[in-house]
Amino acid sequence: MVLSMTGFGKASASDDSFKVTVEIKSLNSRNADIKIKAPGEFRNKEFEIRTQITDGLQRGKIDLSIEVEKLTGREEIRINQERFYQNFETLKLMAEKTGSNSSDVFSLALKMPDVIESRNEELNPSLWGLTNKVIADAIVKLNEFRASEGNNLEVDMINRVAEIESSLSQIETLAPERAKVVEERLQQKIEEIVEFSDNDKSRLHQEVIYYLEKYDINEEVVRLKSHCNYFRETLNAGNGQGKKLGFIGQEMGREINTIGSKANHTEIQKLVVEMKDELEKVKEQSLNVL
Repeated sequence: MVLSMTGFGKASASDDSFKVTVEIKSLNSRNADIKIKAPGEFRNKEFEIRTQITDGLQRGKIDLSIEVEKLTGREEIRINQERFYQNFETLKLMAEKTGSNSSDVFSLALKMPDVIESRNEELNPSLWGLTNKVIADAIVKLNEFRASEGNNLEVDMINRVAEIESSLSQIETLAPERAKVVEERLQQKIEEIVEFSDNDKSRLHQEVIYYLEKYDINEEVVRLKSHCNYFRETLNAGNGQGKKLGFIGQEMGREINTIGSKANHTEIQKLVVEMKDELEKVKEQSLNVL
């Protein structure tokens, strides 16, 4: 199964004391790039949260947010008055200098970082247990989203590889005609440059064979077919095949480029352009595969 790196998962749960909501968003990235937004009391659990995310999602640019609502009792808070007054005076002065409305300076200063401080610095064990479960649920939902997106990616890439193979089949059909044209051109050019006597006709024939071998595309065609088959096999090989698909795509590109450089045939050149176009789209899609 193919999994996309793009996904979204949201889960929530509550007990007698807390309601916890977790949201996870994921985009494509070569590695696990994780950002966590959570209340201060979760600071000591950041390593465990990161490990849980990496185990469940492997890689991607991942943003996780945790929101906690206390259902019983009151959370004791205190205001860092020194920080508040610093913020207030700074914002007020800026408003005066710019001629802006200063009516909301008080609320803005109060909302700035480190002004309101919670007295509950230690994480409640039951809250951590609940949060841990909700994170796991959100990861499951994100992976379900990834699977759905991955199915679309897989179908699209399989169709595009099939288009490459179709163009390659047409190139094989044109190959005999191309070989004859190339041979005639080579012979004509060699004869224009060098005057051959009857005794040198065999050397001319050898020269033509030598250059025809250099222009031969059979090996590239065979290798490209093999790469296309390997690409499909890798798609069905399980999760975590995104980087491998990228490498196979590079190899496919090398063979297509070589066929194009050797072609010397208008119709084959057109087919090479079509294959390049399809391959670029395949490579773009493979970047989104986990």
